[in-house]
Amino acid sequence: MLIGAHALVFSGTFDEAGLRRSIEGTKAAGFDLIEIPLMDVAAFDSALAKRMLQDNGLAVTASLGLTESTDLTSEDPATVAAGEELLERCLDHVSAMGGDVLCGVIYSAMRKYMIPATAAGVANSRAAIARLAEKAAAGGIRLSLEVVNRYESNVFNTGRGALEFVRGIDRDDVSVHLDTYHMNIEESDLFQPVHDVAAAGRLGYVHIGESHRGYLGTGSVDFGSFFRALHDVGYDGPVVFESFSSAVVSAELSNTLGIWRNLWQDSDDLAAHANRFIRDGLHAVRTIDLH
Repeated sequence: MLIGAHALVFSGTFDEAGLRRSIEGTKAAGFDLIEIPLMDVAAFDSALAKRMLQDNGLAVTASLGLTESTDLTSEDPATVAAGEELLERCLDHVSAMGGDVLCGVIYSAMRKYMIPATAAGVANSRAAIARLAEKAAAGGIRLSLEVVNRYESNVFNTGRGALEFVRGIDRDDVSVHLDTYHMNIEESDLFQPVHDVAAAGRLGYVHIGESHRGYLGTGSVDFGSFFRALHDVGYDGPVVFESFSSAVVSAELSNTLGIWRNLWQDSDDLAAHANRFIRDGLHAVRTIDLH
């Protein structure tokens, strides 16, 4: 199991200075892996990122949230094609960095929709994801679809909803990405969804985030149950800490996610605390086997 941090804990931009800050900060906090959001695909220097990752001994994954102009659930073929092309370029970056996962809201736009998803839109997304998964697999990369709350997608908002979506894709290598922040809003608890998704063989990625996106353990997320569920199912994939504050700003993502408050100012302290919190929580549930 690799314990990681989202790069936006440290920097809101990913030019050379932003990459250095986020990669070195992730390493210093004690993590094994960094998740880099590919918010500016055209300008991102994956070769530079790879060198920095190697220098710091970190594994890497990448994530993305699509926009209205690249929405795979659109009924406009040009919009779907634009989204698919963008995600193909993301796969190139993941491969160039030596990563093996592209995750996030890569099946629809990451925004609030004012109407339910249409059957045609869902079909378009499934077909595009199937094509992308085939290309990803050829490069040793897998796709993991993040379950987000009702204000960030209308396709699915629970683990069971995600399972229904991926079962409609004629591939068994597209996984589900669970996030405790979103689960805390949408799920009945943080225990059963892990079992449901894992039992279907689809649990591929995990985000750890507090209910207010700040310091872990200071909100309402039931991390004890979540960690125990991960242990029960033998989950061994990436576990990545995600937190946002107006202290570290990516204008595009901050506006999309409504990051209006300054929940923390010291990225390094926040990250070091999260690393300890996650590792301690996972270790604690492993001791249950001794009882």
